[in-house]
Amino acid sequence: MRLLLLLLCLTGAITVGAAEEDAAPITREAFEASLEYQQGAVTLPNGVAVLKLPAGFRYLNPEDTRRVLEQAWGNPEGGGTLGMLFPSDVGPLDAHGWGVVITYEEDGHVSDDDADGIDYDKLMKEMQEATTADNTERAKQGQPTLDLVGWAARPYYDKAAHKLHWAKELRVPSASENTLNYNIRILGRKGVLVLNAVSGMSQLPTIQERMKDVLAYTEFSPGNGYADFDPDIDKTAAYGLAALVAGGAAAKAGLFAKLIAVAIALKKFLVLAVVAVFAAVRKLFARKQ
Repeated sequence: MRLLLLLLCLTGAITVGAAEEDAAPITREAFEASLEYQQGAVTLPNGVAVLKLPAGFRYLNPEDTRRVLEQAWGNPEGGGTLGMLFPSDVGPLDAHGWGVVITYEEDGHVSDDDADGIDYDKLMKEMQEATTADNTERAKQGQPTLDLVGWAARPYYDKAAHKLHWAKELRVPSASENTLNYNIRILGRKGVLVLNAVSGMSQLPTIQERMKDVLAYTEFSPGNGYADFDPDIDKTAAYGLAALVAGGAAAKAGLFAKLIAVAIALKKFLVLAVVAVFAAVRKLFARKQ
């Protein structure tokens, strides 16, 4: 049924409703018109962060985000978000549409003490090895595989702002275009604000440029910033920046099940593959730490 929803999306009609079997199809235009975007200053639902959106971006609340992810993009149900960001000039159902999924992982304060000592080439090699090993087992079981090609943009950590960002290039053997997974992590007092965008690799220049704006206007609310950490009362996360890049909190929470499907043709296939791959990578780094 979800594959059918995807086809209907591309041909101009989608199904909207509580139960798929009882839902009535509506046009693409009607679905997009039903989405209630917000602009300007937006406080996220949990109050942990504030987005000061420029004219080029708009925000969708968690409920409308769920509708886009599940009903329009064909993702499986499960897991909440804090909403999504979309560029103002591209709709979520456009052929080159993309968005940024926002979540928050309150696993504790993530120390950045390892920031200067991370060998990102070695880290990528270890992630690729873990991915290959997992693919071997999945292939034996007749399950889909996914290749981690390499960095689409090498990790960069802004020590002053406590903001980390990077991008990975992924490949599915049967896909016509490789997938871009662009990641932003903003470290806070009690956890990490997670922003992820997924699209085809051809959109890398556009997304890389636009994500600079996302980095600039996303900040923790007063009392929730990195400098507000109190070691006497606040929990410390069990991982550092390296594990955060390798999979960390996002993989643990199953975030990839929600976001890897964005704006690519093989949505459902990639959802299944990426969840397994990055869960395996996270386990590797958890053992090392």
